[in-house]
Formats: sequence, C-alpha cells, structure tokens
Amino acid sequence: MFITFEGIDGSGKTTQINKLSERLTNLGYNVLTLREPGGNVISEKIRETLLSAGNDITPCAELLLFVASRAQLVEKVIRPALLQGKLVICDRYIDSSVAYQGYGRGIPIEDILICNKIATRNLVPKITFFLDLPPIIASVRAINRSAENLDRIEQEGEIFFDKARQGYIQISKNEPERFIMLNGSENPDLIHKNIWNYISKII
Repeated sequence: MFITFEGIDGSGKTTQINKLSERLTNLGYNVLTLREPGGNVISEKIRETLLSAGNDITPCAELLLFVASRAQLVEKVIRPALLQGKLVICDRYIDSSVAYQGYGRGIPIEDILICNKIATRNLVPKITFFLDLPPIIASVRAINRSAENLDRIEQEGEIFFDKARQGYIQISKNEPERFIMLNGSENPDLIHKNIWNYISKII
C-alpha cells in the first residue's frame, strides 16, 4: 500500500509519519518511510540543489527537478518496495508539485500532471493525508525547527504558502476519496487518532 502526507512546510507531517510508521511496525507491517525530494542517492543530490538557499532556480526548472527526483524514487525505490509487499509512506508526492509549482508558482496544472504522469507511470497513492495549517502558524514552526537555516523553499513568503495551501484545499475538493484534509493545529495525538481511523479501515 502506498500512503502519502502533504502540507505546507511546518504543518507537522514528519511527526504524523513517525507516529503512523511506529504503530504499523509494532503491528507487524513491513514499513518503508521516504521523503521527497530524496529517498535514494540521485534524488538526494537533486534535493540538495533544489533546497540550497543560494540557488536561483526558475519555476520551470524547479518543477522539472522535482519531477526528475520523483521519477528516480518511484522507479528505484517505491515500485520495488510495493512489489515486495511493503507499506510505503512518503512525505510529499505529486500533490506537492500541484500545490507549490502550480498554485504557488503559477505553472499550468495540466503541464504539471503530464510531467508527473510520465515520471510515475500513473502510480497514485491509496490515501493522502493533508495537514492543513495557516501559513503564519506553519512559518513559526518551521523557524523554530530550523532555527535560522531555512532552505530555499522555506524562505518563500506568506503569500506563496497561502497560494500553496489553497491549492491543497482545492485538491481535497477534487479528490475527496483519496485526499483527506485534517486540522494541523490540533493536538498531534488527536491528529494521529484521526489518521488511524482511516488507515485501520483499509489495511
């Protein structure tokens, strides 16, 4: 099974991924947790390029780098793991490109979907959890987490992240069966309980 987590930077994805992974592992499931961009040698190198604060990357190049990283991750890691019967949990996937490069950067959504269709060969998550959080709260969390070492994406302003957030909200309206919106400002244990209510019905 393939599960993804989405949300703007600082929304609490990592906390919830860790909680879910630990619970599934304790129940005997073979769990593989990944992050985007990253998850393998090539994709991690692309991640370094994408997130280095000093790099001046155009929106189109940014999209294609994310897609290249994703293509490598799907082909070399995610598909093999799924074929082996593993439960794969990934921090970000295609929806991030739609929200960030589409709604955030203004690249046509159809172009983004075409690129990702090629990169993933139509691999779609069984379920996606979107942790919704206002950008002003998420930015404080990101700063507290990373001190002053914010990466290139984290340094974007509140307007950008609000656009990305609206993109996620629109995705949740378009795909309500797959894309589950949760209140990221709630207590982490309560959020995990809500996530588990969904997961326990499909595993």
